[in-house]
Amino acid sequence: MSEAKIRQPRLLGGRTRAVGGGGPQAAEDAGKRSKRLSSRGHAPLLAIGARPRADLLPAEVLVDRRERRVVRRLWAGVGVVAAVVAIGVGGASLAASGAATDLANAEGQTASLLQQQSQYTDVRTTEASTSLLEAGQEVGGSTEIAWGPYLRTVRASLPKGVVINGVSVDSASAIAPYAQSAIPLQGQRVATLTLDAVSTTLPSVPAWLDSVKALTGYVDATVNSVTLDDTGTRYTVNMTIHINEDAFDGKYDQKKGD
Repeated sequence: MSEAKIRQPRLLGGRTRAVGGGGPQAAEDAGKRSKRLSSRGHAPLLAIGARPRADLLPAEVLVDRRERRVVRRLWAGVGVVAAVVAIGVGGASLAASGAATDLANAEGQTASLLQQQSQYTDVRTTEASTSLLEAGQEVGGSTEIAWGPYLRTVRASLPKGVVINGVSVDSASAIAPYAQSAIPLQGQRVATLTLDAVSTTLPSVPAWLDSVKALTGYVDATVNSVTLDDTGTRYTVNMTIHINEDAFDGKYDQKKGD
């Protein structure tokens, strides 16, 4: 009985067909034939001899399981988002805390510097006063001419035997422009030097006019008069020399530059 092959009937397309042999190979062949018939439009075959399987759970239980899986995934996503937000908030808090610390340190340094500066208030006031004084000197001395050295240069330009007897100086000031001549073709000037020179002989006026042209700031020169005194022994020459801004000594500018 154990060696005999038991033939079991199988339904195939509405007819009964005997299939010999059992076991896994027979079940596999039956499954393949069932698939081929299903693809051709036939009803699926009933596989006899396969492992019986049955799902006795209601459909509501399966739906509930699927919904629970979806809910778990949603909650996992919410947890990930919450973790990212928490990390971002923590990083922002750390950055804000660091910025606040840096600001506090900077404010402390500023307060310390201001406190140190307050110790030198008198020095800063003195420096400001000194700067104001230097600016006043620069403005006030901007029109200054060193007349001592300049007159020595004028004396050196006189012909031999001529002596300066009188000098009159009219120069510009720092608060008002110097009055210019109304005579056309006369150059701009900042000072006028009028000389009275005495000589026992009649001086050569053209030679003297040529010699004063070498003076610094020379604009022009005019001999106003040549007179002989009552004794007939001395000649007096009255000369006017106009001088421009090149004669300014600029000593305060030079001091500021140093």
